[in-house]
This record gives sequence, C-alpha cells and structure tokens, in this order.
Amino acid sequence: MSKSQSPDAVIIGAGVVGAACAYYAGRAGLSVAVVDRGPVAGGTTGAGEGNLLVSDKEPGPELDLALLSVRLWRDLAVLLPPDVEYEAKGGLVVASDPTSLKALRAFAEGQRAAGVETAEVPGDGLRSLEPHLAAGLAGGFHYPQDSQVQPARAAARLLAASGAAVHLGEEVTGILRTPSGAVRGVRTARRDLTAPAVVNAAGTWGGAVAALAGTELPVRPRRGFVLVTEPLPRVVRHKVYAADYIADVASGSAALQSSAVVEGTPAGPVLIGATRERVGFDRSLSTEALRRLAAQAAALFPVLADVRVLRAYHGFRPYLPDHLPAIGPDPRVPGLLHACGHEGAGIGLAPATGLLIAAALTGGAGEGVDPAPFRPERFDDTPGPGRRENTP
Repeated sequence: MSKSQSPDAVIIGAGVVGAACAYYAGRAGLSVAVVDRGPVAGGTTGAGEGNLLVSDKEPGPELDLALLSVRLWRDLAVLLPPDVEYEAKGGLVVASDPTSLKALRAFAEGQRAAGVETAEVPGDGLRSLEPHLAAGLAGGFHYPQDSQVQPARAAARLLAASGAAVHLGEEVTGILRTPSGAVRGVRTARRDLTAPAVVNAAGTWGGAVAALAGTELPVRPRRGFVLVTEPLPRVVRHKVYAADYIADVASGSAALQSSAVVEGTPAGPVLIGATRERVGFDRSLSTEALRRLAAQAAALFPVLADVRVLRAYHGFRPYLPDHLPAIGPDPRVPGLLHACGHEGAGIGLAPATGLLIAAALTGGAGEGVDPAPFRPERFDDTPGPGRRENTP
C-alpha cells in the first residue's frame, strides 16, 4: 500500500457532483484528490439525460440551488470544451386540459416570484415552438432557462479542469480517523490518502460511505429508464414534458411512475425519460416502464410513433426522504462533508453544490444560497433548530 502526498481534501466520487466539488475547490486554491471505485461518470451521472432544469422545481431551497447552477453552467459552457454539448434550448411544459393548465399556471406564478423566467403559451401557440407536438393540448409554459449538457463528458471535463489527482478503479474501504474521531483521509486497497477533509460525493452509495465514517445518511436508490431513438432531424427543439412530471418528481411513492420527458440531441437521437421506482439496486429490465415511456412520448409527439428505439438504459438516482440533497459539513464527524442525495437533479445542481462545498472547506460564502436546508444531520431523530421534517 502506498502513501500519496496529502491534499487539502479527498473527494469520494467521480460523477458530475464530485467533479464539480473538485473544480470549485481547486478554483478556491485547494489541492484535491478524487477517488472512485469505477470510471469517471460510471454511476448515476453516466445514466442521466443531462437535464439542467428550473421548470420542475417549486419555490424553495432546491430552486434556489438550481437558479444558481443555471448561472454557473452558463459560465462553465464558455470555459469547458464544446464536446460537453451545452444547449440553452429552453423547456416547454404542456397541459392536456384546462384543469391541468390552471394548476400549471399557479405553479409558474410561484416560480416567477422566486426568479424563474417563464411565459404562458396558449394551446394554439404551442406548435410555433414545437411543430410536431400533438394537437388539442390546452396550453403550456415556456422556460428559457432550462438547458442540457452531455453529462459524462461534462463530468470528465470538469474533473480535468480541476487539477485534482484522480484515482479511478479504487474502492474506498475505510475512512481514516484520528483518536478524537475526526476524519484524516480514506483507505483503498492501493493507498492511504490522508487529508483533513473528506467529501462524500458517492451518489447512490452515499449512505454506505457515511456508514464507513460511523454516521448515517438515508440515501436510497430510485431506478429510472431512458429510451434512445435512431438519429433524426431536429424534430424536438426544446426539453418537452407533460405537467404530471412535476408531481412525479415530488412524489415519495415507491411504485413505478412515468411521465415522458422528450428532447432532441445534437447527435440526432431523441432521448425519452423518465420513470421512477424504488426497487433497491434491481438492475433487471422493466418492459412495463419502457412501454409506458414509448406510449407517452408518442402521445406528445405522434411523429415518434413509428421511430425505432435503438437502446434503453437505466440508472439509480440517489434519493433522500425530503427530496433535498445533503450538502455541507457533518457535525457528527468533524472533517466529513456530504454532497449527495440529489436524486434526478444532480447534473443540474452540481455547480452550486460544488460551490457550497468549496465555501465550507475554505470558510467562504455560497453566493447567496442558504446552506441550512441541506444540513446532513437533519434526519437525526432529535429535533433541532431549522430541522426539516421528513416526508414519507
């Protein structure tokens, strides 16, 4: 076993959140090591669509984080290579009937008051934005701040730009502790990486990493599928989904939920998500999930009904019971910080998460985002000031 030169922080996880933590920590002048049991973006990041959304978030802490991330992604798009495929394409949320449109209008009004840019589109105006949309929809809302990246490439480029020492294919088997209980690094089969701070950016496995450090974080896997069509001309211009997707995102149900999110890509294929279900780490193929996605996408865009689906893939979103990520220092274990539990929003929320982690490591500020709602210890049984109650 080798001993590497001690960095200021070790980050566990080479997905987009871990890469963003490394990037902003490096930009703050810290030396960083990143360790992952697999390749870059080998977990949830590599199974994502690359959504950078504000449209699906109600006013509150997660939306604040998303609005900051939207600005940061826009800056990063100028700095990172073009192969991250950043597209400020905008989102379009559609309602099938007047009742759904009324609910969507109330939701959008609250978002607008929180700083989201959105504009109502009448039913007869939807096809000016998306010519291939189904007829007869009641209306919708356009969200110009919604955008997209190629998630695996974005993670790789952020990591490369961070200047971090990267150790791939090395599973963390232990968290090193001082006699007083503070962390002092991590152990893998190949080396000890000593550092005064360890960041848990292990995504769906964030709970297991927390347990290695002697604490608890109730991260659970939530499985989701995505369909990929054959390459097409640009038949879908925006990120388009039906209003019921918003309810699915906020739901705590373990049952299979599906609502089509349809978008084109620069390479030509159309991506069709998204399903959600809590089935542990079951990797088996769900034909029912794929059937639902295909049917819902064709209902939104009839032009897709006869298009070939080339492949389907799936991954596990890191889900926390109150639908907020855990970001920041863990007071139960000095020197341990968490950056996990983002569920399906990790790619979109990664830059702001990285900025908050860098601020916590250096004693700086997080550009106006209150870190309190993301406190990792908020799930403890003993109530404390500012604690959020868990939802089922």
